[in-house]
Amino acid sequence: MRNPLKSVVRSFFTLVQGHGLGRAALAAAGGAVSPAPVRKNAAVISFVIGSYNRKQILPSTIESIRRSGVETPFEIIVIDGGSSDGSVEWLIAQKDIITIVQHNRGEFRGREVERRSWGYFMNLGFKAAQGKYILMLSDDCVLLPDAVNLGLRHVVALEAEGRRIGGGAFYFRNWPAETNYYVQKTLGGKLMVNHGLFLRSAMEQVGWVDEDRYLFYKADSDLCLKMWQAGYEIVDCPGAYVEHYMDPEEEVRKSNEETMARDRRAYGLRWLGTYGSDGMGPVEVAYDDPECTAERVFSSIALARAAGGGTAN
Repeated sequence: MRNPLKSVVRSFFTLVQGHGLGRAALAAAGGAVSPAPVRKNAAVISFVIGSYNRKQILPSTIESIRRSGVETPFEIIVIDGGSSDGSVEWLIAQKDIITIVQHNRGEFRGREVERRSWGYFMNLGFKAAQGKYILMLSDDCVLLPDAVNLGLRHVVALEAEGRRIGGGAFYFRNWPAETNYYVQKTLGGKLMVNHGLFLRSAMEQVGWVDEDRYLFYKADSDLCLKMWQAGYEIVDCPGAYVEHYMDPEEEVRKSNEETMARDRRAYGLRWLGTYGSDGMGPVEVAYDDPECTAERVFSSIALARAAGGGTAN
């Protein structure tokens, strides 16, 4: 009977001889394979953004990353939920962005597309990230100048002191309704990250974002409490500011009230017995942005929406 293993070995040597590698050369090399070259600019920070139908504002979010003067190598990952407003086409044309498209609405071949949770959606990007740190940012936000550098320096300095830092919360405000910037304390007075840094290995250790318990809201708070429970700290990052464009009339926000109530109940059932409700609320700081970033970036969008000539959702 013909030995199939011999056939495989014979085919292998035929292949390598065709590439100039005889038996003697392979024997001299000991069959060893030289390691692949090490990337000189491997990402330290992975920006991860989830997006859906925000073509009007997403380019400003991306540009705020590009112009923020980040001092370490970074990558940008955007998970798009199957936008129909030209966002996908725009993203694909951006050669410095890793684009993941996960269709989350509509029909395909006569069947309704399965809706996935925010946790499932974002974990696609978190797990693909190659940076030591993940910077989570919404698709309707812009970073203020030097925010990333200030946030990262602060986290690294605390790590150098021996502290286990799972995340660094950036201060943000909802423009134009709010004046002060703030970070938030969730159940038990534990700090959480709305926008800011996470240690990727800590995210992996606690099982990433919960994909099953929450539909859209509270999964970020849940992630932070899992980190606290695992012995990590979430800290604030002084000087790291984010502007969040908040339009209360936006259809997506108006339609999500029922989902928010449902996810709040799920969050309470999961954590109230562990941490209680004491100490919750914002920690505010006053800051006057000399660049007037929010006004400069968001005003035209607000005017377009007021005139009925555009949408940011």
